[in-house]
Amino acid sequence: MSDDRELDLEYRPFSLDLADPLETADGTIDSRNGFLVRITDRGADDSPVGYGEATPLPGWTESHADCEAALARAAEEIEAGSAAAIEAVDEQVAARHAVGLALTDLTARRESTPLYRYIGQGPMVGRVPVNATIGDGSTVETVREATDAVDRGFNCCKLKAGRRSVEEDIERVRRVREAVGPNVELRVDANEGWTYEEAATALEAAAEFDVSLLEQPLPAGALEGHADLRADDRGEGVDIALDEGLLEHGVDAICDAEAADALVLKPMALGGVDVARTVAAWVSELDIDPIVTTTIDAVVARTGAVHLAASVPDVSACGLATADLLADDLGKDPVLLEKGSAVVPQTKGLGVEGVWE
Repeated sequence: MSDDRELDLEYRPFSLDLADPLETADGTIDSRNGFLVRITDRGADDSPVGYGEATPLPGWTESHADCEAALARAAEEIEAGSAAAIEAVDEQVAARHAVGLALTDLTARRESTPLYRYIGQGPMVGRVPVNATIGDGSTVETVREATDAVDRGFNCCKLKAGRRSVEEDIERVRRVREAVGPNVELRVDANEGWTYEEAATALEAAAEFDVSLLEQPLPAGALEGHADLRADDRGEGVDIALDEGLLEHGVDAICDAEAADALVLKPMALGGVDVARTVAAWVSELDIDPIVTTTIDAVVARTGAVHLAASVPDVSACGLATADLLADDLGKDPVLLEKGSAVVPQTKGLGVEGVWE
């Protein structure tokens, strides 16, 4: 391996339109704006490169401006080595994600191994299960999207909820269950949208319609409320997952409160694939299910999330089928979606090529 101090870090901005505008608690998102990172090993004969991506998301990461400033620091500090570059972005999670992923991609390429095997040190994995995300539309739209997803081979559908009355959401779930039959896994993501009383009503209906998981039914701060839902006998068989709550409280507090059966891991929001991999291994030992999802990322970060999921033994269906949310991308997607699974790239590193050009 060449000298770690013979590395160059470059970054450049990108803006990718969404296929459809996305309504969030922080406003409407029309595009995903971020930075593509390239780290080159100029000390090696063939000058191998590693790619990373920083795509800030309001409410989840640092701002676009803070991300750019952090990447500028990393570009200077990398002359002192990779550890110095990581330290320069350690407080800005999207920037750290980019620098860490680029360094990991570079190292895995040097060692001629797929990135998931480098970070997980496990066996070869051909596929990881993925869920279809069904938007928070009308009942008719929800049923149509779900049946279309099942026709395309998905056997797990996550229904977005929480923007209408809980009775309407329950009706949407009932109609989807009737349409897709008993053998499709259904999950419901309320995105912090319910009061405790509404969530308890939804929990009872979820058990009736064989919903496997309720994701973030209450606001992120309501840790004890999620613990109470998890202990409610009316929700037998329905797991409680925390997403926003993970960033709010951390693993220790969630475990102490016994507030979750599953945790949603977003590498961009956690500060990198390496951080998310550590969290996944940690919570798995505590019998909490890690579920990997993206933050509507471009192809570099999205592929990194696929490798992360492939490094997790017996991983549950993950939220990785998000490429179609973008109207454009940075380059060709090396991940194929087939019969409800993501086919994991087996080339060295991430398997992403041609994005810098």
